[in-house]
Amino acid sequence: MKKNALFVLFVVFTILVGCGQATEKKLTSDPYKETNFLMGTIVTVKVYDEGKEDVLKPVFDSIHTLSNQISLEESESEVEKININAGLQPVEVTEDIYRLIDAGKIYSEKSSGSFDLSIGPLTGLWRIGFDDAKKPKQDEIDAVLPLINYSDVELNAEEQTVFLKKKGMQLDLGAIAKGFIADEVVTILKEHDITTAIIDLGGNIYVMGDNPSGDKWTVGIQNPFAPRGETIGKVSEANKSIVTSGIYERFLEIDDTKYHHLLNPKDGYPFMNDIAGVSIISNKSIDGDALSTSVFAKGIKDGMQYIEGFDEVEAIFISTDKKIYISSGLKGVFELTNEDFELGNF
Repeated sequence: MKKNALFVLFVVFTILVGCGQATEKKLTSDPYKETNFLMGTIVTVKVYDEGKEDVLKPVFDSIHTLSNQISLEESESEVEKININAGLQPVEVTEDIYRLIDAGKIYSEKSSGSFDLSIGPLTGLWRIGFDDAKKPKQDEIDAVLPLINYSDVELNAEEQTVFLKKKGMQLDLGAIAKGFIADEVVTILKEHDITTAIIDLGGNIYVMGDNPSGDKWTVGIQNPFAPRGETIGKVSEANKSIVTSGIYERFLEIDDTKYHHLLNPKDGYPFMNDIAGVSIISNKSIDGDALSTSVFAKGIKDGMQYIEGFDEVEAIFISTDKKIYISSGLKGVFELTNEDFELGNF
């Protein structure tokens, strides 16, 4: 399921000029930057280490390669080959794709299927986010639900193969693909001795190091009920992933009813509860991707309890009635900046 996040996170910082900051890192206030449209979203990488402009090429080469291997719109993608051979034979894949699918199965198991990497038959029916999006008929939904079962995804680590046991099964890794790729970009940057950077994969943000002023990056979280650029609050982070997902940006509207893109693999319809959006702050972006999808099955109260069970993971929930709930580790870190919202308590 492609998950173009509702909340674009705006990374802002203040460059302190002429105040004697240490220069060991040799950072620039005018970053090397590249922007491309990939994975159905705008991808931007900024590098602040002086003399490191050349790293942008291997970074975007990797993003392009991985996105093509994962895409369901590319007939020659590795994931599409797996889907075509569902119920027929295992497919050998590259190490990167095997690691991604293995992670997807682990997250599916952890969430008891509220996140399910085999949701492809269902997302293929709704097509939300594409020009041919439609509300499927009930009999169409009923026909594909038995094909969605992460336990029927068979992995062979020794052969590095993936096999979908039932004909008609389909993987859809869109819900964790951007997180996986963001983490790969972080790895490449570190291999090239980058200390300070911003990775923005359209809702998947990773802030690397401190900003050039020596402070943490200030990350603002988009107001889901307003145009892009208006935030509801902010946090200060370094070496962290911030993944935001919500219900208002990608949707299908029929007879005044909005059907958002976050689909429930249990009943075949979008999750409907008190969550308008959620931001997950974690060390790895793929964790944020998977968890942001998983909590939509639970609602805010149970979703918060679920998040509190993870080490070094925090969450900001925005409710449909404009209340904000933050996990325990964000107390004193999250700052509410929009008077139209209020902090909620359970």
